[in-house]
Amino acid sequence: MTSPRLMRVVVLFFVVVAISVVWVSNRLLTERFTESTKTRAELRLALYSGSIVSELQRNSAVPLLLARDPVMIAALNSGDYSATSQRLISYQKEIGAASMMLLDGDGRTVAATDRQKLGSQHRNANYFVNAVRTNDTVFTTSEMETGATEFNFSRRVTSEKQGIGVIVVKVDLAKLEQSWIGTSEAVLVSDSEGRILLATEPQWRGRPVQEALAARPAPSAIERAIQATADWSQTPADAYLKGQAVLRTESRIPFRGWRLISFTTYASVRERVNGVLAMEIMGFAILLALIFYVLSRRARSQSVQFQRESIELRRLNSRLQREIAEREKVQRNLQVAEQTLAQSSKLAALGEMSASVSHELNQPLAAMKTYLAGAKLLLQRHRPEEALSSFQRIDDLIERMGAITRQLKSYARKGTEDFAPIDLRKSVGAALTMMEPQLNKMKVEITTTLPKEPVMIEADRIRLEQVIINLLRNALDAMKDQDDRQLDILLSKGETAMLTIRDNGHGIEDIDALFEPFYTTKAPGEGVGLGLAISTGIIKDFGGRLTGRNGADGGAVFEVQLPLKKQDDDMRAAE
Repeated sequence: MTSPRLMRVVVLFFVVVAISVVWVSNRLLTERFTESTKTRAELRLALYSGSIVSELQRNSAVPLLLARDPVMIAALNSGDYSATSQRLISYQKEIGAASMMLLDGDGRTVAATDRQKLGSQHRNANYFVNAVRTNDTVFTTSEMETGATEFNFSRRVTSEKQGIGVIVVKVDLAKLEQSWIGTSEAVLVSDSEGRILLATEPQWRGRPVQEALAARPAPSAIERAIQATADWSQTPADAYLKGQAVLRTESRIPFRGWRLISFTTYASVRERVNGVLAMEIMGFAILLALIFYVLSRRARSQSVQFQRESIELRRLNSRLQREIAEREKVQRNLQVAEQTLAQSSKLAALGEMSASVSHELNQPLAAMKTYLAGAKLLLQRHRPEEALSSFQRIDDLIERMGAITRQLKSYARKGTEDFAPIDLRKSVGAALTMMEPQLNKMKVEITTTLPKEPVMIEADRIRLEQVIINLLRNALDAMKDQDDRQLDILLSKGETAMLTIRDNGHGIEDIDALFEPFYTTKAPGEGVGLGLAISTGIIKDFGGRLTGRNGADGGAVFEVQLPLKKQDDDMRAAE
């Protein structure tokens, strides 16, 4: 009589303890995994928000650059649009915009990356009307017939303070929307008024958030019963999406009051909690089986039931392993997506590097052409030894071009690991030697003032000579129309090294825009306006400063200020 009672008491106590442990574990693990799921959702929202802001910021500067493009302004003034569409297409490939359009004063498309839009009328479009009314870049959204939203940056093109047209740049945010599809969550972007602009669910676009969430079929009684049973152990849901409980996460996008909202299912939470609970239940089941085996050896009939429970637990364990494998597969897919995003950023930097290579190789190529012409003339005059000297210079130029390409490959890398002590006087002499054919051809009178003692700095020789050659080339271009060409080069040494290059050309028209990328006063095809922008970046890497101004007697004056080598500073302090 005592043994059955004891067994029932022990079994009852064990069951109570097991239920208590499972219940407490379920509550604690659910809260913990729910919080971790919410944290991951917030991190994904931060990544999505950063992608949206980066795409908008990258395209917002394009209308400003194109509105100041002299080719666009000249085309609108003259009515000759033969080269504008091709120029927009070249900019589109470098920038990655969805499309670009140039509208004249009447709102007619005169140039576009999509040639099918040429001649179309946009006079009543909000991006045209808003751009005409202001001098700033405006951002507009418009709903398309498909229900999707179109995003545009536009800016008025002015000539002599008069509006002559509008440049429109379309932002492609749909590619970001496509990247969200396939995840375990629904994502939407709403404006400040709550209207949905982007969404992984196409039927949500253009609707208010509450209306979009309410647009679902009513669940049946069976579905409600299943839902109530499935939610027995989880915290109250933030919202219901298509009849399924979801966790709502919201984030603010720092742009016009936009908000980013995601709805994450509790499936991953339940899978992780159920996995732990299954292990606990399996452990309690094993303990219970041991208790029954010790207290009731003679209950052989119950052993069959225990075996069946063990088989069921093994099946549960196998199913749990399959679910874990599926989860690892999803994590690998997420890593592939992150690697794809990083590769897109590298491709964006490739456009800027290709423009720099084209600009920096023009000078050595021009010098090589001059040396080849001289060598040909010397060979015709039977002076081969002097011709060999020209060929040696051409070989030096080829080696220099190789060095320039190697430097441009590492253009974005910061640091002074390649810097070496350099005598600035030798760099000036090397640059003058490089530009000697052009200087002789244009009959330039050069006045060079260099100190007798070395002017030592720490820099990269190739990049420093590249800056000096850029300044000399700009001076020659500025003096093309002058009959008497005068070029003054002054190198002084004080607390810092100061290199001054002065010409008697036409001077600087717009000093404020002098160092901006793509700003140039040259005719189309002669320059892209990257020389001074690249040069000022190189001088900043050396710890110096490049400035430009108009001279008191006319012409332009450029000053390169560089810090002296530290050893020279210490010797001067000791003196």
